[in-house]
Amino acid sequence: MTMEDGVEYRYWTFDGDVPGRMIRVREGDTVEVEFSNNPSSTVPHNVDFHAATGQGGGAAATFTAPGRTSTFSFKALQPGLYIYHCAVAPVGMHIANGMYGLILVEPKEGLPKVDKEFYIVQGDFYTKGKKGAQGLQPFDMDKAVAEQPEYVVFNGHVGAIAGDNALKAKAGETVRMYVGNGGPNLVSSFHVIGEIFDKVYVEGGKLINENVQSTIVPAGGSAIVEFKVDIPGSYTLVDHSIFRAFNKGALGQLKVEGAENPEIMTQKLSDTAYAGNGAAPAASAPAASAPAASAPAKSDY
Repeated sequence: MTMEDGVEYRYWTFDGDVPGRMIRVREGDTVEVEFSNNPSSTVPHNVDFHAATGQGGGAAATFTAPGRTSTFSFKALQPGLYIYHCAVAPVGMHIANGMYGLILVEPKEGLPKVDKEFYIVQGDFYTKGKKGAQGLQPFDMDKAVAEQPEYVVFNGHVGAIAGDNALKAKAGETVRMYVGNGGPNLVSSFHVIGEIFDKVYVEGGKLINENVQSTIVPAGGSAIVEFKVDIPGSYTLVDHSIFRAFNKGALGQLKVEGAENPEIMTQKLSDTAYAGNGAAPAASAPAASAPAASAPAKSDY
C-alpha cells in the first residue's frame, strides 16, 4: 500500500484499511464479534476494545492464529468514542503498522443529528528510510522505541483526506468529526485552521467543552468535535504540533461550498506599502476598557 507518492509500506490492517472500519453501537447493546485471521498472515492477532469491560478488552478471547476464526461477545455498558487495536506482543509493533480503529457507543437516546459526520484517526509511522525515501520501506523498531516517526498522518497515509480525497460540506451545515489517535506514541493537538469547535466531547466521553480552538487526543484515545461551517473555503485539518502537519504529513482538508458572508469575514480589502515606524494592523471593536500594555517601540523583520 502507498504511504505517499513513490513510497510503499507493508501495513498490518483490519479488513485491509487503516484505520479499521468504524463500529457503531448503542449503550446496552450486546456486541457479537467474529474475528478471523487470514491464512496468509504470519503472526497471530487479536482485538482490544477500549469500549469493553473485562479482561484485556477482549484481547484474550479474540487471540487468533493464522487461518483461524474466534468469536466472543461483550455488553456496551458506557457510551463514548473508543479506540480498538491489536494487542498481541509486541503490541506497539502491531499498532504502529496500522491495526487500530474506533468504536462509537452512542447513548441509548442516540447523539443529536448533524448534517455531516467524518471519521478521522491519526497515526505515527516508523520507516527505515527518511520521509520521502522511495520504494518499499520496512518498519523500523528502533525509531518506534525512540518515538521518532518519519510520518504522522490522518487515516493511514499522506493525503488520505486532502486534495481529491478532501472532506466536503456546505456553508451553514454542522459537521461532526469522530477523531481518534491510534498512536502508538504521539499525542495529537487536533485543530481545524479557520474554525472554532462549538462542542468537544472531551476524550470521547460525556464532558462537553464549548468554543475550543484545539483539543488534545491522547495515543489510544479519541475526541468528538462539532462545529458549524459559516463561510465557504478550504479548511486545513492539522496536528498543531505543527512540524508534524507540514513536514510529516498530518494534514487534511474540509472543502466548504456556499455563498460568501462578509459579515463574518471579508476578502482582503487593501494592500498598501509598509508605513514603517513599527506600524501594526489597526483593529476596531466596540469600546471596552482594558489595561494598558507596553511593547517594543519598533518591530522590523
